[in-house]
Amino acid sequence: MDTSERGIESREQALENFVSLARPGDKGPTELVIYVPTNPPKTDHDRVIDPYAVYAASGAMFPDGDGDEYISLCMKAKPDHASEIRRLFQDDPRPSFELVDNIGGGVGYPTLRTLLRVDSARNVLLAFLAPSEQQKCRLKENEAWVSEAKALFRSSLGLKLVTKGKSWSAVADELWRFVLFSEFVLDLPDELPASLVDVPHADTGADALVADLCETLRNDNRTRLTYIDRAEQIERALDLPAACAEIKDLGKLDTFPFEERTFLQVAVDALKDDRLDEVRTVVDRHKHSVWLGQGESQSQWGLVSAALQLVSACEDADRNLSGNTGSLDALIDHYTSSLREIDRLQREFEQAFGEYISMEPIVDDVARYARKRYARIAEKVQTIFIKHLEKDGWPPQGRLANVDLFDKLVEPRLSERDKRVAYFMVDALRYELGVELQRQLIDAGTATIQAANAQLPTVTPIGMASLLPEAGKKLAILRDGKDVLAEFDGQRLSTVASRMKVFEQLYGDRFEQMTLSEFNRSKDAEVSDAVSLLVIRSTEIDSHLESNPDTTLSLVHQTLKGIRVAIHRLGQAGFTDVVIATDHGFFLNGHSDAGDICAKPSAGDWITVHDRSLLGAGGADTHNFVIPAEKAGIRGDIECFGAPRSLAPYRRGLRFFHGGPSLQEAIVPAITVTLQAHEAPGPTMASVELSYKNGAKRITTRLPVVDVAIASTDMFAQEDDFEILLEAHDKNGNVVGEARKGDPVDPATGTLTLRSGQHKQVTIRMDLEFEGKFTLKAFNPVTMTAYASISLETYYAV
Repeated sequence: MDTSERGIESREQALENFVSLARPGDKGPTELVIYVPTNPPKTDHDRVIDPYAVYAASGAMFPDGDGDEYISLCMKAKPDHASEIRRLFQDDPRPSFELVDNIGGGVGYPTLRTLLRVDSARNVLLAFLAPSEQQKCRLKENEAWVSEAKALFRSSLGLKLVTKGKSWSAVADELWRFVLFSEFVLDLPDELPASLVDVPHADTGADALVADLCETLRNDNRTRLTYIDRAEQIERALDLPAACAEIKDLGKLDTFPFEERTFLQVAVDALKDDRLDEVRTVVDRHKHSVWLGQGESQSQWGLVSAALQLVSACEDADRNLSGNTGSLDALIDHYTSSLREIDRLQREFEQAFGEYISMEPIVDDVARYARKRYARIAEKVQTIFIKHLEKDGWPPQGRLANVDLFDKLVEPRLSERDKRVAYFMVDALRYELGVELQRQLIDAGTATIQAANAQLPTVTPIGMASLLPEAGKKLAILRDGKDVLAEFDGQRLSTVASRMKVFEQLYGDRFEQMTLSEFNRSKDAEVSDAVSLLVIRSTEIDSHLESNPDTTLSLVHQTLKGIRVAIHRLGQAGFTDVVIATDHGFFLNGHSDAGDICAKPSAGDWITVHDRSLLGAGGADTHNFVIPAEKAGIRGDIECFGAPRSLAPYRRGLRFFHGGPSLQEAIVPAITVTLQAHEAPGPTMASVELSYKNGAKRITTRLPVVDVAIASTDMFAQEDDFEILLEAHDKNGNVVGEARKGDPVDPATGTLTLRSGQHKQVTIRMDLEFEGKFTLKAFNPVTMTAYASISLETYYAV
């Protein structure tokens, strides 16, 4: 499309063509190129008012950067005639294409072209730098190429070979050093240190060709490992880290591995100084760095990226808080719609930090800063929340409370004929995790989520009892010496069995219960046809985080995966509806090392519940609030309910806690799923390819990076998304390694999503205690059928 003539009509035509691209059945365009004869927008403001900016955001813009300038494209096309092209452009800034095309006339370097079987000088250089085995053999058998290579190197790069050797390896060593060091020098804003001044390198006339060669070598799977080996060797030979120790600005590219370390430190320093735009620029620039193929580097950049997202979200949340805090209802609505995002990002950050194996000061700096920023906004919100809670009480009127959840969401479905309901009672599924789970369940049927108010105090025995039928009428919380317990219609509910007995008494043979792991382990989901209420219990999230949140946070996704698999099987077993509820949420107290602790009231008769709440009698003080138990939604023989005003427990050092009142602990998800009436079509078949270091069979690090590629076998599924779960299994089928969470792996699901023709590098986090042979498998995360697998073995140096 040419937009230069018809103004509004051009805009309408562009939009019509753009929309038709998404309709494969239409006879509209399959590709759309829009010519806009003006300078492209440079700022966000310019993009807002440019009617064609949306197409650049959806696709790509050309030209985009210096590499797309006319002269740069000409030199890439004819790299061995760079000097002639520059002279041509000096005489005429816009020479015709025909004139440029005629430069060079005949075909040069016939011997090299014949031996390497490539068709341009640029491709000759690439093939010479990283030849295939067949190309190497042909070069060894014929030395007639040497004179041509000298001429090519000199005319295209300005390299005058020093080596007298006539073997490919000797010439290639010098060419590699010249090309990589040239990119380093051409990207360097500062002057070279004295020790490197005499190292040969190209001048600015060859910058486009040098950049193109290096980018191609780094990005091509066939040459990436060769590039890494060569760059590491050259860095050592020139002692670049020591020589460049005083250089503050190394430019934009990380040609050599020491530069990647420097850029990482730049990003961390900018983060600590609140220069978030600079951090974002550095992270975006290096997200595809070749050095991220090393698992340790990928983990560190992933941690910085997670911290950046968290800190940015906290800044946004701070700005948006005013105007959403006027009432308890307004604050809860704001939390469930957007404020919960900071909790998700905090969880993902803590997960990334917990998965990092070897601690370094740079990692600790990132963690301290991100945790401090999250704590500041979380405490600000908590202060507002407690102020409303003291005034209005709990739970808020007109909102779903856990004590009414079964009666409002489960019982109406059971009362309908032919309905079979699975009721998940999940321990510690906080609201932001519920949102992630609901997102994963869209394919299972109609999945909806709403916020529910947990019963205070937010502990498992009380919270699970609140999810029973008619809990709003029959649940009471009583003192039991120095403890408290739940009583249900006169029955003490001190165990899981006593809670399940309530269902059994009400529903008899129509009821059955089992744990999530039991249901998923059974070969066939055998549930009697007479059962219309199946209770599935899960305690994994709470038990993992109670034991050691620093290392087990990464296991949370396994529970979500288990629920997803179970719901798929429930549909096959004839169930029509699913309701997912939870007893309480939780708070991740990453900054607890700072002595984050609340002092208990000095006077009163209190029972401390789970280090986060008080039941009994007494008065408030500076650090604690106290309200009548009835105002806190507590029925029984308890007089008052008290808790810290802050997000702090009564015991030092707790990194994970619940029991008290906070948005994170007391606002929980209630998810309903109407399962598809008929079996959904099976997932489109896909061919998944796994590879490790071009076929290597031994891993030498506990963070190996594997390549995952996908090619659809269905011509109609080219645009389908394929979700892949990567797990390493030992010979007994035990999971001994998983994909490290974070880009490109979804932190909530542990899966990555690819389309046909795409590939990603994924870090596998191996169990620290495992050594030996294992199989890396790519699964469909819903059916757990294997797409592909490769056999590997550990070969650690230590």
